Amino acid sequence: MKKRKVKLILVLATVLLLLFTSLNIFASYVKMKKTVEESIANQSLEAAISIASAMDIETYKKFLENPVRNEYYWEIRRYLNDAREKLGALYVYTLKIDNPKISKAMVVGASSNDYMFEDYPIAEDTIIPKEQIGLAFYTGRTFVSGSLQDARYGNYLTVGAPIKDETGKSIGYLAVDISTNTLDEIKGKVLKNNILLFVFNGVVILVVVASFLALQRWYQKEVAKEIEVTEDVYQGEIKTLITSVSSLRHDFTNHIQVLYGLIQLGEFERAQKYIETLSKEVRAIESLKLNIDHPGLSILLQTKKLAAQNYNIDMEFTISHDSFAKMKTTDLIKILSNLIDNAIDATIELPENERKITICCNADDNLYEFTIMNTGPSIADKDQIFKQGFSTKKAEQGKIRGQGLFIVREIVRKYDGAISIESTNDLETTAIVKIPL
Repeated sequence: MKKRKVKLILVLATVLLLLFTSLNIFASYVKMKKTVEESIANQSLEAAISIASAMDIETYKKFLENPVRNEYYWEIRRYLNDAREKLGALYVYTLKIDNPKISKAMVVGASSNDYMFEDYPIAEDTIIPKEQIGLAFYTGRTFVSGSLQDARYGNYLTVGAPIKDETGKSIGYLAVDISTNTLDEIKGKVLKNNILLFVFNGVVILVVVASFLALQRWYQKEVAKEIEVTEDVYQGEIKTLITSVSSLRHDFTNHIQVLYGLIQLGEFERAQKYIETLSKEVRAIESLKLNIDHPGLSILLQTKKLAAQNYNIDMEFTISHDSFAKMKTTDLIKILSNLIDNAIDATIELPENERKITICCNADDNLYEFTIMNTGPSIADKDQIFKQGFSTKKAEQGKIRGQGLFIVREIVRKYDGAISIESTNDLETTAIVKIPL
């Protein structure tokens, strides 16, 4: 069953790869065709502007006064034909645009060998779309049409530029037709020359998708590793909590037996004093409840306080009302858990009346700051304590030492933070972790 799922995933991945590659190649093909068409249209438009500006305006004006096949007509026609031949266009001609819907071809550039030489009528309606005609009529700007299908003159694309007199007034338009056959031929050459680009794009898509799958697999492994480490941390805390609860249960069983014995003996005054002592311990347990916005942090600190009470350590907290949400919960727990465990290990080396740990977790807009102060022996080798495997504690069989502070430093570095540990001769050690936000 598992092998079938793996095969299905591989088949789907292969299909997706092929699909993405095909779509990429097709998109590149369409985009390149459009780019070639736009490039040719823009070049032709620049040519139309140049032809219009170099035209003999006075001669054209005289033709417009009497639009027939006179000497002015032939002079303009020869000029347009010469421009057409140099440009390699299908047709070069002038337009009359006196309404926003229809334009009329006035003089068409053609040679005397053209079989339709006598068939180009003056003021013939064109098939240029009204969108381009309206643009020219209302704004006097240049225009570019899409591909036009003309039963008489063939298929072509038209660009137009205004013909202006000496005052800047538009007296007509200069149009250039580019055959779609020419466009297709140029497109074919460009596409053929860029076939390697299409292949390259396809390979890039394959590499990207394959990299994505590899990264996803790596990420899943990292998540699994993170979950495993997190479970170890929480299991350790739960074991501590269970041990502490079992110890309390055992102690209270003994307390009940002592009370029962005192009452049986009629020692009511001593039983009362014993109950008063027990009530103090109950109030101490009640103080374990912490008003903290972060659930994971609240559970950790309650567990550590219970463990501290078992060692008769006075543990105090100062916690900001903040969710500490800008750090991963696992990272926050690892930092505090390791530092507090170290503080407990150091503190229990002192007499019970000298054991004290203070924990501060402060947060503002720019910084998280965690401070753990404990009484206990000063640290002599402060330069060595962050090295993996270094420990001031005695080696125990089956227990790996020297990992806690190394783990803390690596997590702090991940957040571009800083950690410092200071010891004084007054048997007091302070660890400070600062995490910039």
